[in-house]
Amino acid sequence: MLKVQEIRELIKLIDESSIDEFTYESNGTTVSMKKNTGEVIERPAAPAQPAVAQQPAQPAPEPQQTPAAQEPKPEPQEETKVDYDHEIVSPMVGTFYEASSPDADAFVKNGDVVTKDSVVCIVEAMKLFNEIEAEVNGKIVEVLVENGQLVEYGQPLFRVKSE
Repeated sequence: MLKVQEIRELIKLIDESSIDEFTYESNGTTVSMKKNTGEVIERPAAPAQPAVAQQPAQPAPEPQQTPAAQEPKPEPQEETKVDYDHEIVSPMVGTFYEASSPDADAFVKNGDVVTKDSVVCIVEAMKLFNEIEAEVNGKIVEVLVENGQLVEYGQPLFRVKSE
């Protein structure tokens, strides 16, 4: 069960972010928040359902009324496989920043070589800016989040091919 202070902190983080809905699950209890309605719902959790922060809901596209004979066949898409053996994950819930200030260059980008103590990004939580280090020596092969995006605890931020 979440404490009142923890719920207040979650509300503050959600309020300052761009997401409209948020669901958090812990110890069999789920807390869901929606900015639009301002409602907070607490209910018993369904087993084996992961907690996920949801981006604002997009309206579903209208189904097109086309005859089956005229439907375009999906073209096979090439999957680009990224060769990596380590993911740098967020150690907390917060906002991801790729640079120390809006006018500074990103700490790292695809193709950059990092050492285990290289700062790769900042995760801001409750006005505290936490530098995140690479944890391994290697090369950044993929950046998985965008600047200013809300990230979850344990969410992968970068993929690294270690040396």
